[in-house]
Amino acid sequence: MNLKEIIFGRRLRSEEEESEQLGTLSGIPVLGLDALASAAYGPEAALTVLIALGTLSSGYIVPITVIIIALLIAVAMSYRQTIPAYPGGGGSFTVAKENLGPISGLFAASALCIDYILNVAVAISAGVAALVSAIPVLLPYTLTLCLIILALLTIVNLRGIRTAGLLFIFPTYLFVACLGIVVIIGVVKTLMAHGHPIPVCSPPKMPISVTTVSIWLLFRAFASGCTALTGVEAVSNAVPIFRQPTTILAKRTLTIIIMLLAMLLAGVAFLSHSYGISATSPGQAGYQSILSQIVSAVSGRGVFYYVSIASILMVLALSSNTSFTDFPRVCRLLALDEYLPAEFAHRGRRLVFTQGICLLTVLSGVLLIVYGGITDRLIPLFAVGAFTAFTLSQLGMVLHWHRSEEPNAKWSMATNAIGAVATAVTLVILAVSKFKEGAWISILVIPPLVMLLSRIRHYHQEIYSETIEVVPLDMEELVPPVIVVPMKQLNSITRKGLRLAMTLSPEVHVVQVVAEEMNTDDLMHQWSKLVAEPARQAGKPVPELNVIRSPYREFFGPLLRYVRKLAIHHPDRQLAVVIPELVEVQWYNFFLRHRATLLKTMLRLQGNPQIVIITTAWYRKEMHLKGKLDQVNQELKLTAEAANKNKEK
Repeated sequence: MNLKEIIFGRRLRSEEEESEQLGTLSGIPVLGLDALASAAYGPEAALTVLIALGTLSSGYIVPITVIIIALLIAVAMSYRQTIPAYPGGGGSFTVAKENLGPISGLFAASALCIDYILNVAVAISAGVAALVSAIPVLLPYTLTLCLIILALLTIVNLRGIRTAGLLFIFPTYLFVACLGIVVIIGVVKTLMAHGHPIPVCSPPKMPISVTTVSIWLLFRAFASGCTALTGVEAVSNAVPIFRQPTTILAKRTLTIIIMLLAMLLAGVAFLSHSYGISATSPGQAGYQSILSQIVSAVSGRGVFYYVSIASILMVLALSSNTSFTDFPRVCRLLALDEYLPAEFAHRGRRLVFTQGICLLTVLSGVLLIVYGGITDRLIPLFAVGAFTAFTLSQLGMVLHWHRSEEPNAKWSMATNAIGAVATAVTLVILAVSKFKEGAWISILVIPPLVMLLSRIRHYHQEIYSETIEVVPLDMEELVPPVIVVPMKQLNSITRKGLRLAMTLSPEVHVVQVVAEEMNTDDLMHQWSKLVAEPARQAGKPVPELNVIRSPYREFFGPLLRYVRKLAIHHPDRQLAVVIPELVEVQWYNFFLRHRATLLKTMLRLQGNPQIVIITTAWYRKEMHLKGKLDQVNQELKLTAEAANKNKEK
């Protein structure tokens, strides 16, 4: 087993896909981690906006959360209908493209991709921020820790979906169990205390309100709390990763994720109100997260508290894994429609879309580096991208049901229409309330991204229209090409290239550029004995040697001018440049010998359709390997002769 197999696992055959597919148990951590983790930061985001209300802030979190949960259910019902209607996956992109048109689909895909990239950067940085707040000595290594977690998540996902599912089962269910226990115990204590429970550890005291409640403030709090809905679309994007029956398992997984998230959001809001818990100012002395305050108020700061906080930290850091599952699948669908290069639609060694995973890693890594691992300013963009996709998906489903002849089509259309209105209104509130905090970036990024994807598709269509020919192969004027072989020395590397050139055409031009400080042999004196005479004895045309003096110490310029001149003299023939190249097995040696690569690049930049480039690769130790091969062949020949003699006897 080599190092690659140790890190990424053995290669999987296409027939092994079923073993990599998920069930409900493993589907929840793979596709629901992002949504479930939002219970840790969604309510806190809303309460942070309400800090100015002081002690009054906890009184408004319950009605705000009720509206958010109602919106969550509306979105979930829409995606439950999307799953059986579009079992191939793609979610918002597929629905919008097929019902609202390609441009709407691209807007949905662009919004989702931006959301997934931000999710990776922000989730990892949030987890690391919680870690360094608990262990301050790690603060100088914030960015390093972020990049290490990003690298580990990339490796886990490159190993396959099943590996990710098995790895994330424990932290996901530990988080749900710990927070669920806290909610149940807290609700029981609240009911037994007639709505006024006594906290085990008192939360930080909040100042008296310094501002009055306004509709605008509540709108801003609602918009911040809507970050709890990010990740809800994940299941509909990745339906094909489930085992049979695919759509049933996908709908079941989505339902469980939504039920758990709704329970956690409701529990956090209820306990915040019951215990009078409000947000503290992030990044300032005395900061405590909402969940930290709730757990300590309900159960104290014993072993259970630290287990709960540890599970929250793990889930926050790992919640970005949902993006690693869905982002490559959105890229795959874009590639199938030629909006991205075809490589994004090809599965790698572990049956995952390797190109999409690597692209997500690079883009989110750039964000982490640019912001130093502190990406709080990107959080407002989360919900903007998600709700753009939600709204387009809902509108698409309305048109889908309008054209459908299924018995319950009208009821389904009404459900999606209500959801479309709700998500559209929410999107407007988000865009307006979060505009100054960063939502304006989406306005700048999404349209250019849509234009870029459209241009890529247009490019692919141009290539297809220029190259498609459904006619018999033209067999007229099939003449050998004129061959040019650049040569500095007559060694094993160039000999191999020259031999190939002489088999392709009787007209071979060997070009030697003699320049200062170039280790060139005097081919003029060697040519007759080493090349011309052996060629005549073999009955082959003698290659023409052309030695070009370069007074300005150039190599590429004189050679390219010679090639252009030869092409002008033979306008009706192909011109093949055979480039002898030393190939190193070790990748790092490439940087020591790259003249052949530069020459190929410059020949391509000529833009001359007459010119064809042929590379003859000569590998190090090739002669040694050839000698061993000749020895083996000789031994086999002797063995065969001996066997024949014995047979004759």
